[in-house]
Amino acid sequence: MSIIGRTISSLFVSSLLASALTHSAIAQKPDQKVAVDSDQDGLSDALEQSLLLQFAPTFMLDRRDCSVLPAEFVPDSPVPTVKADDGVIYGQVFPAKSSTGNQLAAEIHFYHLWRSDCGPHGHPLDAEHVAVLVTASTTDPASASWKALYWYAAAHENTVCDVSQITRASTLHAELSGARVFVSPGKHASYFNEALCRSGCGADRCVNMVVYPSARIINLGEPGHPMNGSVFAASNKWPLIAKMANSNFPPEPVARLNQMPDTEIAWFNPGRHPAQGIIANSNTTKQALAIGADSTTSSLATAGKSTDTALSAAQDNTGKALQKTVRKTGHALATSAKHVGKALNPQPKSEKPK
Repeated sequence: MSIIGRTISSLFVSSLLASALTHSAIAQKPDQKVAVDSDQDGLSDALEQSLLLQFAPTFMLDRRDCSVLPAEFVPDSPVPTVKADDGVIYGQVFPAKSSTGNQLAAEIHFYHLWRSDCGPHGHPLDAEHVAVLVTASTTDPASASWKALYWYAAAHENTVCDVSQITRASTLHAELSGARVFVSPGKHASYFNEALCRSGCGADRCVNMVVYPSARIINLGEPGHPMNGSVFAASNKWPLIAKMANSNFPPEPVARLNQMPDTEIAWFNPGRHPAQGIIANSNTTKQALAIGADSTTSSLATAGKSTDTALSAAQDNTGKALQKTVRKTGHALATSAKHVGKALNPQPKSEKPK
């Protein structure tokens, strides 16, 4: 073979090798970029933001709230510092277990953070929230459609007046979108209807409520992995980081809810409510208790335990009906006690003249 022929053959072989290497490199290149997961919880930033937008609640607020609107906080500041009272809502999304155990699930928290709790016994800074448990239709979270199973509303969480609620998403007609949430003015407790807002220790009232769509939703990330400059979440000046670290759908309240009719909204902590009922209706109940015996207290507690487990969401006037019942019960107890007192302490009758 001539020198020219060998040169052409060598160039041809080199061209084939180059083509093969290029093809191999293309084959090994992924079709999509690796998804960004800033908070390192296994869910991409894009998926989390998509879920936050899909299930964002409709917040009903009092237009005259003394703290104006949920606040936006200065990013990258270790101390919570209000940037503006502009209605911003903060979110958190993390992997969770579904009630069936075999579905891909996520828990989403929506935090309405305030400059202050300006109700009775107020204080600077107020971290309140609602939550939803959602499941995916397939094992691929990016392409799956997502549906809500349960909703939770925090109201005076972890206090003697705790009236936090849990319910099925279907009860609120909020399986594919956000629930409607009433926020009590000043104290900023969250409720699923106006009637429930009259629960607890009696300080909350949800009147003159209007829709305030959030300006935007900012992802907080996870404890230890803040996103969007949300280092203020870990401050010890409020309990926000503790709320972020806990699930609002533990097995016990979910199991209790599932034993109830589909229309029920259950108390998250049912055992505390008889005492709260006495506090809320002190004007009438104290009178009855002052007249009645110890058995009256026992009867009230027993009646409370039988009715405090859940409230029906079918009618918003449930709270009014309960309050009316308490008023009538207090009046009946007082009347009964009066008659009992007369029977136990009869007055001498005047003798008729013979």
